[in-house]
Amino acid sequence: MFRRKLTALDYHNPAGFDCKDETEFRNFVVWLEDQKIRHYKIEDRGQLRNIPSSQWPACFDQYLQDLNCPFSAQDRQETVDWLLGLAVRFEYGDNVDKYRNCTPVTETSNTQKPVDPLINLDSNNPDFKAGVMALANLLKIQRHDDYLVMLKAIRILIQERLTPEAISKAGQRKEGLPVDLDKHILGFDTGDATLNEAARILRLLHIEDLRELQTKINEAIVAVQAIIADPKTDHRLGKVGR
Repeated sequence: MFRRKLTALDYHNPAGFDCKDETEFRNFVVWLEDQKIRHYKIEDRGQLRNIPSSQWPACFDQYLQDLNCPFSAQDRQETVDWLLGLAVRFEYGDNVDKYRNCTPVTETSNTQKPVDPLINLDSNNPDFKAGVMALANLLKIQRHDDYLVMLKAIRILIQERLTPEAISKAGQRKEGLPVDLDKHILGFDTGDATLNEAARILRLLHIEDLRELQTKINEAIVAVQAIIADPKTDHRLGKVGR
């Protein structure tokens, strides 16, 4: 998961790094701060370097706050990926001339270019991940390991619910036909005329909900039949058997 970034940063074991191993993880954080990020002064890194200390988790929490990391220590994979992205950015900033002359890898085939604008986004960018996570939390969208998937979900929600047309449509009141409650038999008597009328209204609303449910069920059946394409359920597809 982190191999490419670890390799770019010349980490000693990019293929075997396991962020779930507590000792290895703490050593990794110290190496990242000492060699790449260097947010603290050397004399201020003592607590972070004290790996066996029981106070190390609290020190790491403070370290993330000082870096303005959008993730907490409990979100270990996201935190590691964000720290690696930050380290890669600093590494590039320290060696701009070295990386400026690198030739980007491009596809030479004549395949058609994708039209989805999301395909050109850098999903490994820490700022991108932090922004997507903030939007997902704001819109109450479930977290996903792939941030592009989360962004697509955000786009769909905005298009369907938050565009001016969607908001205008949602604000429109549906006007129904007037109903004469006296023509609808309740089937029982509560002993109170007001309660009887309320019961009739609730029954009519329940019937309306059942009609909508039946419509959705019919639509689902039609969609399934279109996928299955079974001549037993659609006579237009031909005869059954030989």
